[in-house]
Amino acid sequence: MSQRIVIAGASMGGLRAAERLRAGGFTGEIVAIGDETHLPYNRPPLSKEALASEVTHEAVAFRLRPAVADVIWRLGVTVTSADLTARVLRLADGTELTYDGLVIATGMRPRRLPVPGPTTGRHVVRTLEDASALRGELRPGARVLVIGAGFIGCEVAATARGLGASVTVVAPEAVPMLRPLGTDLGAALRRRHEAEGVRFLLGRTVHRFLGDAGRVTGAELSDGTAVEADVVVEAVGSAAATGWLEGNGLDLSDGVLCDNALRVEGRAGVVAVGDVARFPNPRYDEVARRVEHWSIPTDTARRAAASLLADLGQADHDPAPFTPLPTFWSDQYDLRIQSFGAPALGGDDIRVLEGDLGGEAVVGYHEAGRLVGVVMIGFSAAAARYRALLMPVPVTT
Repeated sequence: MSQRIVIAGASMGGLRAAERLRAGGFTGEIVAIGDETHLPYNRPPLSKEALASEVTHEAVAFRLRPAVADVIWRLGVTVTSADLTARVLRLADGTELTYDGLVIATGMRPRRLPVPGPTTGRHVVRTLEDASALRGELRPGARVLVIGAGFIGCEVAATARGLGASVTVVAPEAVPMLRPLGTDLGAALRRRHEAEGVRFLLGRTVHRFLGDAGRVTGAELSDGTAVEADVVVEAVGSAAATGWLEGNGLDLSDGVLCDNALRVEGRAGVVAVGDVARFPNPRYDEVARRVEHWSIPTDTARRAAASLLADLGQADHDPAPFTPLPTFWSDQYDLRIQSFGAPALGGDDIRVLEGDLGGEAVVGYHEAGRLVGVVMIGFSAAAARYRALLMPVPVTT
């Protein structure tokens, strides 16, 4: 009897999982379920180059390789619940779908600020529709309030300035991108944003939104400051989309807890991929963490597919540890910021390895004297060299 694998989530992680399952020899039915109406597309450009131009699916869509031409895409429908013991998914359209293997790839949902005030004119950036709605309001002279000074917030701020908008960034941290980059590099990037005309109001939070006739016109901050705005962007992080898995006895406290092979808490036939998966990476330690980096959907899909095929009796178990090297990039104005490894783990020992923070620089992040992450501002020609420095995995005894 032919087996069926269901992929819950039709974004990059889901697509890469389907590709790896076919590459691994799975010939049964693959069904991918997505709550958006679009085939898989690349999300990082939504706050950068796609937002700066016309936002279209064609501009960011992934190419579907011939190997996945027979995948059944059920789009525009949400998985509402799952019975992992009976191996049944329930969908929002009332149907039920049985499976032999399950790939959890539902990703993240953007957080919204739980503060009072009008909602019209407030935006998040996660989907094509989000980016398109925001792009329609980013006109020259528009007053844009960005709440959150992480990478998404700073990318949106840079894009909005490039489109001629006036931009104010509000965040509780002392410097932008503090957690991933540290104080000195975050402060250096703040200076570059300020040179482009961005205003920062840091160390503050939003107390309430102000508005007229249901539309936001600004915000009152925790220190009493009032900020006028025509457009508000809430870039305050995201939460794992795991509500549909409740009731199965899983640890969903921060994504889906997996073992190092991406199996969900030891359940045969269930794996997770992408930024919804929380797994230990022995490259660093045995702590299970989620990783919201661009490279992770592809890396986790490769390993998860191998584990799932082994569970279904179609491959041998891979005994090698899964030790991905996280990678991401960020474009802000003419800056290309690249990161390899886990800079957040080396926040107590940060050193400039090349260049200087006023221009191009390579910054190293160390844990117990060992280089665990690198962030590069420019220096693109050195990327391969620093990536190679981070590739060896420490031998544990």
